[in-house]
Amino acid sequence: MPHLLLIAEDEALLRESMAELFRGEGFEVIDVPDGKAAYNVLLEKSVDVILTDIRMPEMDGPTLIGHAQQVCPETPVIVLTAYGTVESAVSAMRSGAVDYLLKPVDFNDVLEKVRRAIALREVTRAQKIITEQLAPLSTFHNLVGSSPCMTRLFDTVRKLSTVRSNVLIVGESGTGKELFARAIHYNGVTREKPFVAVNSGAIPQTLIESELFGYRRGAFTGAMRDKIGYFEAANGGTLFLDEISTLPVSVQSSLLRVLEERVVVPVGDTHARPINVRIVAASNRDLDQMVAEGSFREDLLYRLNVVKITLPPLRQRKEDVPALVQHFLEKYMTLLEKNVHGITNGAMRALLNHDWRGNVRELENVIERAVIFAEDRQVGLEDLPFASPGLSDDVSEDLKEALQQFERQHILHALKRHDYDKAETARHLNIGVSSLYRKLDELSIPKSLTEQPQAAV
Repeated sequence: MPHLLLIAEDEALLRESMAELFRGEGFEVIDVPDGKAAYNVLLEKSVDVILTDIRMPEMDGPTLIGHAQQVCPETPVIVLTAYGTVESAVSAMRSGAVDYLLKPVDFNDVLEKVRRAIALREVTRAQKIITEQLAPLSTFHNLVGSSPCMTRLFDTVRKLSTVRSNVLIVGESGTGKELFARAIHYNGVTREKPFVAVNSGAIPQTLIESELFGYRRGAFTGAMRDKIGYFEAANGGTLFLDEISTLPVSVQSSLLRVLEERVVVPVGDTHARPINVRIVAASNRDLDQMVAEGSFREDLLYRLNVVKITLPPLRQRKEDVPALVQHFLEKYMTLLEKNVHGITNGAMRALLNHDWRGNVRELENVIERAVIFAEDRQVGLEDLPFASPGLSDDVSEDLKEALQQFERQHILHALKRHDYDKAETARHLNIGVSSLYRKLDELSIPKSLTEQPQAAV
């Protein structure tokens, strides 16, 4: 089916020449003399690309672009302008145009830019479809990801749902350790009980024991009343001890005793109080190395490390970036009451290429900032604090390859979820079985990955 090009240009000779050019290249073309007529076309037809002059009677180009953003936000717009009005073209691009052309028009140039705009539309559509399809599968109790490593971690969380075993979560800062701790708590038998989060590193060392175990009135200067500690506050539920590596060795000994005896003794008291608490501890430091150095008790590590969850840094699961971006865009559009029309391919490519030293926390901060500055338009490169000036929002093979990888992961996940039943998988993906087989071939997915693994004999 030929692509439909809408040309809005009041110079009849130029308009008719461009229409003839594109028809000769296999395009379907509608050409109109002003913006108002173009707008009426947009209300009736689905257009692949809009090519518009800036200065026209009835309705000018910038106004038409504004209406197009409302009626068909995914349709790329290219503006035509004379040398003396380049500033107007730049302004139009800020309003949503993807490119501009200077008059007199070079027909090879206009043909190339229209084809590039069509490629941009197709990649944008693919990105949107893939993101929408991944969203239900990639979100698990506010955890986002569909990469193999995240899928395995979600399975671990589900297996912990019926037990109260202690868990140790390790990973770099910003990888989501507290989010995993909450998922473990609220997905399991403890969901109706308290979840208490404690940042061990934020408590002065002189107060850690009294904060964890509580104290009796008069136990020390300033103790004017009895106070329960975090252990008793979390009784029956989960106590999340973040930055467990910061605990002094003396407090580690007290914590070990609590885990072994299942009782706490408040500071200044002599009576033990029974507690039933699941400990989820977290650390961004190597606790085995600390044991070797003598700064962390080995027996305490054994008690905490019943189940160990190692969170991968974001740079090792780049395929989850688009789903995370969509998640944070929706979150901050709601929180900040802003309207953002998605994200450009150039900006997404920059996000995919970034090394993310701050992991998911850094990505979230970047998207929050972008939502603030990109109101009523797409998030672009100019909204990213680390984007190089040399980067472009044009379509690239890198992005296409990335999108194919995301689509590949999505299909493999669906096959596994439906026990490799092709008909059921196709029905879930809202495509025909023949389309599924064609897609498997296009994505070069080997047959061995699309069939039920054989049990070892």
